[in-house]
Amino acid sequence: MNNLDDQIDPVIALDDDSVMQYLLQNPDFFIRNARSVEQLHVPHPVKGSTSLVEWQLGRQRHQIAQLEEEITLLMEQASINESLFGRMIELQATLAAASGLQDMLNRLQRWSRSLGLAGANVRLFSESWRIGAPSDFTHLAVSRSAFESMRIQRLGETPHYLGSLNGPELLLLLPQAKAVGSVALSLMGEQGELGVLIFSSRDPQHYQPGMGTVLLDQLAKMLPGLLERWIERV
Repeated sequence: MNNLDDQIDPVIALDDDSVMQYLLQNPDFFIRNARSVEQLHVPHPVKGSTSLVEWQLGRQRHQIAQLEEEITLLMEQASINESLFGRMIELQATLAAASGLQDMLNRLQRWSRSLGLAGANVRLFSESWRIGAPSDFTHLAVSRSAFESMRIQRLGETPHYLGSLNGPELLLLLPQAKAVGSVALSLMGEQGELGVLIFSSRDPQHYQPGMGTVLLDQLAKMLPGLLERWIERV
C-alpha cells in the first residue's frame, strides 16, 4: 500500500501571477462558476468591501466618465481652434486691405484689442530690413545682436515665448508700453532672422509656458510678406 503522503497531491503555492495565468488560460472560468463569483467580495477603500460584480461595474463607470471628459475636452479644443481659424482669416483679409504700413499696424493693434489684449507690436531686426533714417519707421527697428541674449534666455531653440518679461527686456521691445503683465513673442522668418511679433496683456497669467502657439505661428509666417509691400529687405 502506498504511503499516505504519496497519495496526496503536493500543495501548489499560488501567487498573483499564477492566478492570472490560470484565468487567462481558462476564459470560461467565471461562466462555469457564476454563482460563486456573485458571492465574492473585494476590499473597497470606502465601503469596506463590495461584490466583484459591483467592483467591475464601478471600474467601467469610472472609465466611461474618463472617456466622456476626454471627449468633452477634445470638442472644446476643436471649437476653440475653429474660432481662432476664423479670426485668422478675418485678420489676414483686414491686413491685406491696409493702405500703408502704419494703417496695417493700426489694424493689427485693433484686432489684438478686440481679443482683450493690451496690444500687438512688431519689431524688425535692423540687419534684415531697410528701415534706417530717413525712414518713418525707424522706431520699429531693433538690433538682432541686442536681442540675442533675450532670445537665448527666453526662447532657447524655440520660435515662441509665452510669459513675463523683466524691465530691461520690456524697454528693449516695448519702450512705450505700460502695465505689461505677460507677453507672447514669435520670431519671424525661416530662421527667426526677420524680427519679433509681440502680443501683450496686462494680466500676468494670460500668457504662460505650455500654451498653444498655432495661431502665433501662422501670424509670424504671414506678416513678413505683408511688410515687404512697404519695407525693403536687406
